[in-house]
Amino acid sequence: MRWPQTAHLRTSPLNVEVGVSTATPAGSGRSLLDRWGLPRALVYGYIGVLLFMIGDGVESGFIAPHMAEHGAGTDVRAGYVITVYGIAVMIASWFSGALSDVWGPRKVMALGFAIWFVFHILFLVFALGIENYTLMLVCYGIRGFGYPLFAFGFLVWITATAPSARLGAAVGWFYFAFTGGLPTLGSLWSSFTIPVIGQLGTLWSSLLLIGLGGLLALFGVKERTGYQRLIPEDSTLGQSLYTSISVTWTHPRVLIGCIVRIINTAPQFGMLVFLPRIFSDDIGFGESKWLQLLAIIYGTNIVFNLIFGTLSDKIGWRTTIATFGGAGCAISVALLYFIPVHLGSDYYWAAVLVGMLYGATLAGFVPISALIPSMAPGNKGGAMALLNLGAGGATFVGPAIASLFFPLVGAAGVTVIFSALYVLSIGLTMTLKIPDTALEAIKQGKSLQEAAAAH
Repeated sequence: MRWPQTAHLRTSPLNVEVGVSTATPAGSGRSLLDRWGLPRALVYGYIGVLLFMIGDGVESGFIAPHMAEHGAGTDVRAGYVITVYGIAVMIASWFSGALSDVWGPRKVMALGFAIWFVFHILFLVFALGIENYTLMLVCYGIRGFGYPLFAFGFLVWITATAPSARLGAAVGWFYFAFTGGLPTLGSLWSSFTIPVIGQLGTLWSSLLLIGLGGLLALFGVKERTGYQRLIPEDSTLGQSLYTSISVTWTHPRVLIGCIVRIINTAPQFGMLVFLPRIFSDDIGFGESKWLQLLAIIYGTNIVFNLIFGTLSDKIGWRTTIATFGGAGCAISVALLYFIPVHLGSDYYWAAVLVGMLYGATLAGFVPISALIPSMAPGNKGGAMALLNLGAGGATFVGPAIASLFFPLVGAAGVTVIFSALYVLSIGLTMTLKIPDTALEAIKQGKSLQEAAAAH
């Protein structure tokens, strides 16, 4: 289905900015989902991703100490397991786009679902069950390929089918489902189940959520684009994987977009290296209030993923990223640290406010997942591969910066570095340009897949 709409273009010295008029002709009969920017043909996929990511996020608050107590021996050795897992996440994130181009997004999602389900069982039975550290590294590490293939495979499906002019909103709904599951509702699920069935039982319960989400997405979505390859039949997997690398020089601005995507969440992961101790102990909020604050930040982010996704289709993707994402986060990440440290434990409400501000401005980067594939409509898989690599790479870059600079400049200095990175992202974002083929697709209300075919 296509949304009735008109598009207009605004020019700036650096780029052609995209904006969409939301005026709807009388009697157009658009459904409620259409007005919300949620592709109706993909609704079950969004729900499936939400359930899947809840299942994946069940363990986020306790898996490291649980492994340390059941075979890893120490938190450091448990950290090595998570590091291996993170490497697998990054690789799978990178390849999800290229694989979706050749196999079709649905097959990639099915592979991710199978990997997660099988290796989670192996992890619980043969790694934690007999407390074997080597099997922890193997089973948990391989399981790391699962969720990026499933979730980011669906993201490719979205970018291939949603009308270009409403792609920001469609992507915003994806991140609503993704972040809503990991870690927000996943952690909430654990808070209810651990007192009843314990940590191990909670880990087993994630299979129910993963199973429901996977089956709903794989069998509930009937939209046919995702059932087939997205590139010509004569293109091989090797060629597709090559394009996921070659896009860096055929479309160099896509690489810049990848850097912007890393900057998006690198400070988020980096702040988690030192903020828990500072907020819980040094300021004196305690662990409970710190965890509540973290839930508030992510909860706010979920809501604003939708708001900025929809807003970006009206005022422009690039404008939203640079203004609300880059500039907004540059201010809010600094406030998140300095306001609570300065005011102390008696002003928890102030920490909540600046936390909500950071969660909201983080969502300003949501349109990057619409902008980047639009910059390379003929090589969406390669563009999405780099974009997803940025998402996975942020989990390493942020903590690496924090670990490297914390002994030198302390928490305040690291926070300033993160703020400076967000300022850098503003300049990088303003260099991102959309080619004429994608602009024409937006004017005509087409999907990127149709634009690439026409090109």
